[in-house]
Amino acid sequence: MQTTIFRHAVVAAVSVAALLCPAPGAAQPNVDWDAVEITVHHVAGGVHYLEGRGGNIGLSIGDDGVVMIDDQFAPLTDRIVMAIRGVSNGNIRFLINTHVHPDHTGGNENLGNMGVVILAHDRVRVRLADRLPEVALPVLTYSDTATIHLNGEQVHVFPVPPAHTDGDSFIHFRGSDVLHLGDVFRTVAFPVIDTNNGGTLEGTIAALGIAVGLAGPHTKIIPGHGEVSSREDVMEFRDMVLAVTDRVKKLVSEGKTYDEVADANPTAEYNDQWGDPTRFLTAVYQQLSDGQ
Repeated sequence: MQTTIFRHAVVAAVSVAALLCPAPGAAQPNVDWDAVEITVHHVAGGVHYLEGRGGNIGLSIGDDGVVMIDDQFAPLTDRIVMAIRGVSNGNIRFLINTHVHPDHTGGNENLGNMGVVILAHDRVRVRLADRLPEVALPVLTYSDTATIHLNGEQVHVFPVPPAHTDGDSFIHFRGSDVLHLGDVFRTVAFPVIDTNNGGTLEGTIAALGIAVGLAGPHTKIIPGHGEVSSREDVMEFRDMVLAVTDRVKKLVSEGKTYDEVADANPTAEYNDQWGDPTRFLTAVYQQLSDGQ
């Protein structure tokens, strides 16, 4: 009985934590948008990324125009477009959403009204359709793979197992040897497994394995949040997830409650690097304790 009560408490905690992410399409409250700096970084070849407030925006630029990955929040769209014009005279031809969250899709409506073609996984459109107007929705969706041939670059888009959400996609700029992993990988925090939007621990481990297998020794990797990374950085992140998972699995098999697992501090040596583990640990415990 006690274990059941704790499991219900964990589910409630995950739900509360998910409220920290506003509904897709919503702007963050109490933000001085004029103070947000939009910074352009060159990655490799024709690929850049924009840093602002929200997920990293990937760009493939060239004579044929711009392929854009994610778009942060609606109040930033004009300044994001100005930043893109600073490195490209071409039109934004395509926008790819890596997943459903508003810090990656908040500018969809503005860009849709500009005539930009939006692509995303099938499940992203389904989830966004409950909250956003038609013009903000992906008009091209996929359940397998898609490739945009532009600027002499193959922009290969493909879904991964449900990880951060159930609609995650990776984008491989094949010519430039750059991967954009969306929020499945980040350098600034532990993984966020958004179970309310279909995210899973098992899928997170599998998706990170896919990234490691696809990347080469010189591949540049754009995380959803944080700095450009290498294959080794993703391996380190994945190995951390595996280590914590093994520790929590053992504790769950011993019948430990969530509070007892948290007290055991299975993320201890990682906290200095990736910060507060509470949300990650809560999701790991919830997923591993299901069916126990």
